[in-house]
Amino acid sequence: MDRRDFFKTLAVTTGAILVTPQIAHAGTHQKEIKDSWMGCLVDLTLCNGCRKCEWACAKANERNFNPLETYEDKTVFKDYRRFTNHEYTVVNRIKNVGGYGTTVYVKSQCFQCNDPACVSACLVGAFSKEDNGTVLYDPWKCMGCRYCMVACPFQIPTYEYFNALTPQVRKCTFCHHKISEEGGVTACAKECPVEAITYHNRKDLIRIAKNKIRRYPTKYINHIYGETEVGGTSWLYISGVPFEQLGFPTLTDQPMPSFTEPIQHGIFNHFIPQIALFAFLAAAMYQYRGKNGDSGE
Repeated sequence: MDRRDFFKTLAVTTGAILVTPQIAHAGTHQKEIKDSWMGCLVDLTLCNGCRKCEWACAKANERNFNPLETYEDKTVFKDYRRFTNHEYTVVNRIKNVGGYGTTVYVKSQCFQCNDPACVSACLVGAFSKEDNGTVLYDPWKCMGCRYCMVACPFQIPTYEYFNALTPQVRKCTFCHHKISEEGGVTACAKECPVEAITYHNRKDLIRIAKNKIRRYPTKYINHIYGETEVGGTSWLYISGVPFEQLGFPTLTDQPMPSFTEPIQHGIFNHFIPQIALFAFLAAAMYQYRGKNGDSGE
């Protein structure tokens, strides 16, 4: 096989391997919302930024638990905070909302999506949507690909980059160990002194939120964040100002797997043909170099 024959064979074989019908279609991906799914409703008009929910979360999940007094430090509100490996929920202060001098405190955490992108993106099934609504993470299955971090529309999961031996993905657990095994409520909802967080069945929470909006139309905007965003979430919010002014992402009602799965499946549909191509290239190069010497001439 001379150089010209080699490249002619390469072109023909590459085309035969790769030119196959690999068409991915984005379609409906709406999961049925189960009656058993629980949720939390956050009333942002009530939150006073006390950060006791942060303390309760750290205590419940044994994440760098510090005395309650340390959470009285309000200097943390100077900068916008994101989640860390040790903080599954954070409260941020949004000042001068809409230019009217209004201050709003916003608690954030994993939204526990109805049709989670992290569950869909995980190649090894390390994430699952449980019967109580929790999006649960199993570190024993995780291989550290971090596709879940890329797929999440809320950019929630964090990763233990400094744990060299057994790094894990970290996010709000929805106090799964409490609401499942002990029949309790989430630690943050239990601790909130102003009852800004209500833990209940998700369908009931939507009804409660709609009743509040209907009764106090001048206090709340007519929008329950999380009711329909990306197919709905277990964490729901009501507010007196538009959510986009508070940093909430504006998202489609279509679940994220409708967009991510066609791409992911398209990639893996090509995975085997690519292996075949590389195998052919290796064999062809071996034969070519064997007949023509290491110089390839």
